Amino acid sequence: MTIDNQPATRQGGSHTDLGSLGLGVIDVVSLLDADGVRHEDDRYEAWVSDIGTEQLLSLYEDMRVIRRIDAEATALQRQGELGLWPPLLGQEAAQIGSGRALRSDDFVFSSYREHGVAYCRGAGLVDLLRVWRGTTQSGWNPYDINMATPQVIIGAQTLHATGYALGIQADGTDAVAVAYFGDGATSEGDVNEALIFAATYAAPVVFFCQNNQYAISEPVSLQAQRPIADRAPGFGVPSVRVDGNDVLAVLAGTRAALDRARSGGGPTFIEAVTYRMGPHTTADDPTRYRDASELDQWRGKDPVSRVEAYLNAQGALTDERMTAILATADAVAAEMRAGITSLADPEPLSVFDNVYAEPHTGLARQRDHYSRYLRTFVGSDGR
Repeated sequence: MTIDNQPATRQGGSHTDLGSLGLGVIDVVSLLDADGVRHEDDRYEAWVSDIGTEQLLSLYEDMRVIRRIDAEATALQRQGELGLWPPLLGQEAAQIGSGRALRSDDFVFSSYREHGVAYCRGAGLVDLLRVWRGTTQSGWNPYDINMATPQVIIGAQTLHATGYALGIQADGTDAVAVAYFGDGATSEGDVNEALIFAATYAAPVVFFCQNNQYAISEPVSLQAQRPIADRAPGFGVPSVRVDGNDVLAVLAGTRAALDRARSGGGPTFIEAVTYRMGPHTTADDPTRYRDASELDQWRGKDPVSRVEAYLNAQGALTDERMTAILATADAVAAEMRAGITSLADPEPLSVFDNVYAEPHTGLARQRDHYSRYLRTFVGSDGR
């Protein structure tokens, strides 16, 4: 089952006025609390009025599947099948809730952790892992799923998204560009420059910050003395803080921001307050910089468990349905494992392919040097 990318009803006016809706930085929007209790919010109910039991079950299945994908990828790295993996454990609601709000013609620019968003956009299972196995320099064709390949340079994708949004504006369409980044990226110059450009030209772009509390080993409290969403209004960009572990709040907040952009209202900054429950990457040891008690506290806010609690209270998550969801997740993981472990290693010299559109003498010289280096190995055929 899929989730429609537009709510059943919408707020009045020519576009969503986030300021008039109270989407400032005073509170955190929450519709489904940590105990799985549903709360109404007059500002946001219209944006999720179409989300009934079946739609919520579909969102729950998405989160279960992407959590299983994440666990399998982590295991593959530990077993030597991947060189590295950046886990998303704990951020499922932020990614699935926002990813399912998008239209197919919207374009996503992400960091290296948005596996859930890529899954929502239709990225192939093996494509999620190719670059982490080292068999390719990118995982998928961006134009096949309207999502750029992950950006490793912190914050650079916000400028790419803003530039793309200006192109959308010039084309006269109502698509939207969406930039995903973490709390640490907000201290980068690129993000600040992107906000300036987006505000100045009222670009149709949504800045989606997943505040997972840590920029590698640095807690957010060391770089932001106020909520991160407070920064955007200084550039003329309205902002909203949502409970990033609440898939309904994320969906509602993202839909409102997308509607504002589509209607000519310009950019919006969303701070999804969530938590990275695993390491920054599989090369990281988070026990060196955070207490176990902090992790236990956030486990109580788990995004998957709260939806499960709500569905159980409604009698919607039957044993049969749960068995089917878990079976789907396991099947996806098995398919991904089989696909990635059977990939053939690329030819060594293929690293020089497609670097330039036209022949380049400097690159040709490097290729020749590398070819001669490879021939020094026993058994090399010199290719």
